[in-house]
Parts: sequence; C-alpha cells; structure tokens
Amino acid sequence: IEFWKFIVKMSNENKDLDQWEERLEDILQELNSCQNSKNLNSCKPCSQFFECVLRKKYVIAVYESMNKGSSGGFEF
Repeated sequence: IEFWKFIVKMSNENKDLDQWEERLEDILQELNSCQNSKNLNSCKPCSQFFECVLRKKYVIAVYESMNKGSSGGFEF
C-alpha cells in the first residue's frame, strides 16, 4: 500500500482530482486513520488483513482510479 500512496501522491500533484481520485483520497485517509489507530505503518501486519472491508474498498478504489470507472484494463 505504501507504493500506491506514492503513486497517488505523484499523480495528484498540480492537477484537479476527478471523481475516482477523490474517492481514492477519501478511502486512503480512512485507511491511514485505521493504521494509525493500531500503531501500524501498513495493513500487512494487521490481524484483519484478509478480511478487512476498508482494505478491500481501497484496492477497488485504486483500480477504479486507474481505469477511470471503465471496465477492462488500465492506462499508465
């Protein structure tokens, strides 16, 4: 997830966010809050790693921000 934080930060500099990027930013803030509340730097060491609904939402938001809501592949 640290890698995606970097990608999101770099892609969002000096431009307006679209609806998918805004959603990703919102979920990323929630995810960071959760990690901070558990004194973690990432989701991996968390006991809820595989069952976590918030993490699953984050993965979907990353995918949607990359393909801008269309089905199929990504554009890098």
